[in-house]
Amino acid sequence: MKYLLKATYVFIVAVFFIQCSKEFVLSENLVVKDFVWKGLNAYYLHQDKIADLADRRFNSDLELNTYLTSFPDYTTLFYSLLTAEDIKSSLLEDYSDLDIILPRTGFLNGMEFGIIEAPGSTENVIGYVTHILPNSDAYSKNIMRGDFFNAANGTQLTKENFESILINGSNSLSLTMVDFNGTIATPNSKIVALEKQNYAYDTVFLEKTFAIGVDKIAYLMFNNDLSKESINSLNEVFLKFKNQGVNELVLDLRYNISGGSFAQNITDLASMITGQFTDEVFIKEQWNAKAQAWFEANQPDSLLTKFPVKLNAFSDYNSLNLTTVYIILNGTNFSGASAIELLINSLNPYIDVQIIGTKTAGNNTGAMTLYNSEDYDFPLRNETHTVALQPIVLSFFNKDDQTYENGFIPDIILCPNEDILDLGVLGDSSEPILERVLEAITSGSTGTSAACNSNNYTFLYNSINAQRAFDSGNFIKQNLPNTN
Repeated sequence: MKYLLKATYVFIVAVFFIQCSKEFVLSENLVVKDFVWKGLNAYYLHQDKIADLADRRFNSDLELNTYLTSFPDYTTLFYSLLTAEDIKSSLLEDYSDLDIILPRTGFLNGMEFGIIEAPGSTENVIGYVTHILPNSDAYSKNIMRGDFFNAANGTQLTKENFESILINGSNSLSLTMVDFNGTIATPNSKIVALEKQNYAYDTVFLEKTFAIGVDKIAYLMFNNDLSKESINSLNEVFLKFKNQGVNELVLDLRYNISGGSFAQNITDLASMITGQFTDEVFIKEQWNAKAQAWFEANQPDSLLTKFPVKLNAFSDYNSLNLTTVYIILNGTNFSGASAIELLINSLNPYIDVQIIGTKTAGNNTGAMTLYNSEDYDFPLRNETHTVALQPIVLSFFNKDDQTYENGFIPDIILCPNEDILDLGVLGDSSEPILERVLEAITSGSTGTSAACNSNNYTFLYNSINAQRAFDSGNFIKQNLPNTN
């Protein structure tokens, strides 16, 4: 989080938007609409691509207000002023919700699973267990990764009913387990009863250290978000790794449920992985043309995020000083979330970042929260409403001015879906994905790519994907100049 000196002089309003008469008083029904237009005109990344956001679009307050009045509501106005490709910018009806920061929780039984179409059938389906959440109801039951089932509560699972039974149905499930050889599902007389309960996700799903030759390899499976609370928990885990003399790290995010984060939290994680680059540039920001020009002229340091010295006033980073990190991507088909893409891009000039998975999406933009005030910050907000804007306002670049709008090509390419007939045991060195990464670390060989989905299964559902919140991208916090 950056705390910058507030500009003390009057900001030249003409640079950002049309100067309004100080005597002009907005009618009550235009207050939020006026805020929407002026906020986007000032800071929306693609302001220069939207004709109605042009600085010279309106010649007077009257023209602007006539335009604003033509929209039935401020929400319609907001979304009309975004580019067609922009699915990240958003409008908040009640910014008080932003103050509610709770640990990630759910109401679930703890069995994570996928669904495929049963071979030889156009109606029936087969479920497979991907993993069991620690300390959940399923954790205490006789069920594990790699198990199969084809019925629940005495009913055969089909394309038509599996969601209503497994996801939206009763809190109690009685699963009929089967043996599956890739073609035929055979009942094995095993029944597993599961019960949904309130559940708090642990930050770290699994941590382990492997001693292979001269290497001490840390393995960390992370399945939560990159909130400040999670960062603090991760720093404790990194202390364990540091004390064990770890010299390699595998960060496994294949079942991670997070998407974006605050850029500062990503910087914190990078400082734990490294530690030898204190005060070097980690992120560069590129705003729209007029905002960029102002920042460069008046507060150029605000465009840079550097590797910090300490996690907070009371805690140092438990840094590993690594020169290589191996990241197993998360998301649908192993594609990286926006937070991980920013981590990869920003680390690339400093260390070797080995990417394992499939091509990433290329979400290289950042957003911030704008309030209806003279400086778009919270303290001076107009308290007659609770609307806030969260537009994308910048693109992220690294130290070497590289960005990633086209995504990243992995160094080790994985199949879009894991081999459900050979899932292995998570955290075991023989688990197929981890085994391949360990081979790359110890021998330099990335191995040969196995044939993907040789049985031609039709994958219908994955429970982890359903738990992921929409990836709204990465956010920054930055003091902005006063506009009056």
